Amino acid sequence: MAQISAERGAAWLARGGLRPTRQRVALAELLVGDGENRHVTAEGLYAACLDSGERVSLATVYNTLRAFCEAGLMQEVVVDGHRSYFDTRMDDHPHFYWEDRGELTDAPVDQLLIANLPLAPEGTEVSRVDVVIRLRRI
Repeated sequence: MAQISAERGAAWLARGGLRPTRQRVALAELLVGDGENRHVTAEGLYAACLDSGERVSLATVYNTLRAFCEAGLMQEVVVDGHRSYFDTRMDDHPHFYWEDRGELTDAPVDQLLIANLPLAPEGTEVSRVDVVIRLRRI
């Protein structure tokens, strides 16, 4: 299983055209090694990295996540002004943000209907629409 995880991580980095440094490979394996999509915070990925025995700094995790986003491997989902999640699923889809758990999950895309968007200002185009539906228990 470790070999498959390493191969998935290396292939993912190659798809983004990124050099496979030790830190990138370790983080890629944690993010995509099992073939599942992830919503992670930098702090959560940092903790998982430490738990796996890999030593990286939190700054390296942040920088690497940004590099993954710039390479088109992940997208950043900003929940509020100070909390970002990084999503390995790259298609357009909405999210649920569970306020009591501080967790971001995928919401059913087939249940979302956006009927109309405002026109983009002249000289611009809409690059992406983020839909984050905040949930709290009642």
